[in-house]
Amino acid sequence: MQDPITNGPELPFTTPMRRRTLLRRLGAGLAVAVGHSTCRPAAIDTAASASKAVSMSSSPLVAASATFACDLSAPSQPRRHPWRHCVGSCHAPTALRADWQQQLARAHRELGFRHVRFHGLLSDDMGTLVNQDNQFLFSFFNIDRVFDFLLSIGMRPLVELSFMPATLSSDGNSVFHYRANVTPPRRMADWQLLMTKLVGHWVERYGLDEVAQWPLEVWNEPNLVAFWTGGQAKYFELFQATWQSVKAISPRLQVGGPATAANAWLDEFNAFCAANACPPDFLSTHYYPTDAFGSVDTDTESQLADAPMSVMRDRAREARAAAGAKPLYYTEWNITSNPRDPLHDGPFCAALATHFMLEVDDLVDAFSWWAFTDIFEENYFPSIPYHGGFGLLDLYGVPKPVYRGFQMLDQLGTRRRRVDGEHATVRVHVGAPDDDAVTSVLLLN
Repeated sequence: MQDPITNGPELPFTTPMRRRTLLRRLGAGLAVAVGHSTCRPAAIDTAASASKAVSMSSSPLVAASATFACDLSAPSQPRRHPWRHCVGSCHAPTALRADWQQQLARAHRELGFRHVRFHGLLSDDMGTLVNQDNQFLFSFFNIDRVFDFLLSIGMRPLVELSFMPATLSSDGNSVFHYRANVTPPRRMADWQLLMTKLVGHWVERYGLDEVAQWPLEVWNEPNLVAFWTGGQAKYFELFQATWQSVKAISPRLQVGGPATAANAWLDEFNAFCAANACPPDFLSTHYYPTDAFGSVDTDTESQLADAPMSVMRDRAREARAAAGAKPLYYTEWNITSNPRDPLHDGPFCAALATHFMLEVDDLVDAFSWWAFTDIFEENYFPSIPYHGGFGLLDLYGVPKPVYRGFQMLDQLGTRRRRVDGEHATVRVHVGAPDDDAVTSVLLLN
């Protein structure tokens, strides 16, 4: 493979360029590289050991260079890899597909994901709750099949409790082609009955020790009217009702939220829960680096150009302040929120995604990439590979560049070392395993 700096494609520009253009051109070459060295501080040669530092310089792209230094004799710090905690998917029915299951098993085996999250566990196409002859009929068979599979490969669900079964809904508003109902329940007592039956079933089937390890997240992005028509007050009521029903089964079970888009409602949610004796076990939210930049009609390259490179760390700091000591879960993110974005399929995505994951490593407890596969049908089911989908793997299970970026990040190990040096687009990270026996270097451009 070519060196991304010295042997990459020549960049024929001499005047200042907008950052989005520069980044896109850099992304045309090798986006992520990782190297291993068996060097230990005691083994560095005399000249290098005088400063006990390893230096890495990028050759000029435009008559500029960057120097980075890392002192291998200094103590290393933990690298937590919160991206491994969870990965996202489409909606629950896709989890019944054989190809979906094969791809998830591979992603778990090769990348180490521990949980998976998807929409629509309670929607009508899962058959969870229907009304026949004015009586509720509960069927958890399809959910059991999905969860049985997850446990069989060593994974667990991060359970998104959505969307509203039609028989409980207060209106017909829906989202996506599979018509997921996004309205509050007509009677909150009926929602609580569903929670009691469903979670009680899980405890009976899988045991409390197992289910206590499943985060139960109430709804999805209730601050967006497309996903919840009840507004903030009604969502808080839904959360409290869910919390009460689940905690009545066992206080060991984890219930959290508000699962909002764009870091929304965190302070208000905390205030409500404190005032109403329903403290969440974790805080969850979502953020995409394009969320606050440009209008909905702006192309994502322009939105990313307007987003600072520190955007995900900045937002994670804000969310961490709201979460305090509680676990903080970002249960959705990607480099853009466009489900058909060509950026998702190329090397630029690998470099930018890896940068963001490293930026928040010390701040969040889960950083769930949306999504692991292009087997995804929110708007329609795609028929060709490389259509700009969110997935790490394409329709046929072929890894995209971003999948390789996750693999390279995994090779950095569980320890991180401080790296000094700055560059507008180049980032250097140095890592090691727990025993510090091997030094790994990851370069992003």
